[in-house]
Amino acid sequence: MASTQPHNFSWVDQGKLAGLALPRMTAEYQYLLDSGIKHLICLCERKPPYHDTCPELQLHHIKMADFTPPSRGQIERFLSIVEEANAKGEGVAVHCMHGHGRTGTMLACYLVKSRGISGVEAIEEIRRLRRGSIETHEQEKAVVQFYQNTK
Repeated sequence: MASTQPHNFSWVDQGKLAGLALPRMTAEYQYLLDSGIKHLICLCERKPPYHDTCPELQLHHIKMADFTPPSRGQIERFLSIVEEANAKGEGVAVHCMHGHGRTGTMLACYLVKSRGISGVEAIEEIRRLRRGSIETHEQEKAVVQFYQNTK
């Protein structure tokens, strides 16, 4: 099956974790599978269209309203999905609507945990890798607080 790179797709940790905008076509799900991604984490209020066209891609739904920061529980759930998948050698992709705010916030929390860097450093790194990421002060605060709670 043909595959198409999803909008705003990029790896944050090669082979382990990527971010993207809302996938809208079967070919985009196929691209994820072709890239070694077996898990898709949706941070939107609704599941992405046609997500059931690629049954090998497991969908995890963590509902968050647009522009809101994740709760501690949501961050923990996100990180445990990534850890469990990566332990099996499976890649994970995470998306919200455009792949900036909610996605960037979760990706920054991942960097705090995986690299042991500060919240501020993680935010800077995600913004360097993915322009326009982490859109609100509350989202920035969520990353910094997550870092403070992991020390």
